[in-house]
Amino acid sequence: MLNAYLYIIRIRFLMMLAYRVNYFSGIIIYALNIGAYYFLWKAIYGSKEVLGGMTLTQMTTYVAIGWMARAFYFNNLDRDIANEIKDGSLAIQFIRPYNYMVVKMMQGLGEGLFRLLMLSTPGMILASLLFPVQLPTDPKLWAVYLFMLLLSFLINSQINIMTGLGAFFLENNEGLMRMKRVAVDLFSGLVVPMTFFPGWAESVLRFLPFQAITYLPGRVITGAVTGDAVYHGLLIQAGWFVLLLVPLYFLWRSARSRLFVQGG
Repeated sequence: MLNAYLYIIRIRFLMMLAYRVNYFSGIIIYALNIGAYYFLWKAIYGSKEVLGGMTLTQMTTYVAIGWMARAFYFNNLDRDIANEIKDGSLAIQFIRPYNYMVVKMMQGLGEGLFRLLMLSTPGMILASLLFPVQLPTDPKLWAVYLFMLLLSFLINSQINIMTGLGAFFLENNEGLMRMKRVAVDLFSGLVVPMTFFPGWAESVLRFLPFQAITYLPGRVITGAVTGDAVYHGLLIQAGWFVLLLVPLYFLWRSARSRLFVQGG
C-alpha cells in the first residue's frame, strides 16, 4: 500500500513537470510578489528599525520565505474533491482498495514537492540576489523549519479537504472555497504577520489553526523567535494537525451517507 501512495506522489510530480511554461512563469511571478511586498514594507518602515517585533531585513526574509512556503503547501484539493462529487467520479473511489483522503493528501504532496524543488528553490535564489533576504545557516534550524513546513502542508490540506467535502452538503461550494482561500492567505500571516493585527484580533487568531500554516514557521526561520519558543510553535502545529483530524473524520463519515451523483 505504501508503494501505491508513493506512486501517486510520483505521478502528480510528473504531471506538474509537463507544464513547463507554468513552471518558469511561476518563478517570475513569485519573485515579483516578493519584490512588491519588499518595497511596500520598506515604505511602511520608513526610518523605523523595528515594527511588530521584526526588522526590515527579517520582514523581507519572512515575506520571501512565506511566499516560497506557500508554493509547497498550496493545493487545489478542495476544487478537485468538489468536481469529483459533481461529476460522480467520487463513487468509483469508494470501491477502490485505498483511503480516499490519504490519496488526496499524496496527490497534494506530489504537487507540493514539485513546487518546492523546481519553483521555491530557484525562486529563493533569485529573491536572495535581488532583495536583502537573510537566510539562517544553522542546519538544525532548517531541519526544524522543514518539519514545520510539512505540518503546514498537512494542516492546509486538512482545511482544503473539509472545504471540498462541503460540496456534499452545499452542492455548489464555490463561494466557500473562495472565502477559505482569502481567509488562509490573510489570517495565516502570509499577507500581514499576526503581530500587525489589533490586539483583540491577534488574540482571536491564536485560537484558530491559520497561524500554524505560515506565521509560526516564518517566525522561526527568520530568527524572530528562538529557544523554547521554537518548540512551542512546533507543538502548536502538531496539536492543530491532531485536532483537525476529528472534524475531518466526522465530516467524511457524514458526507459518505449523503452521496448522490449530479453528473451521472
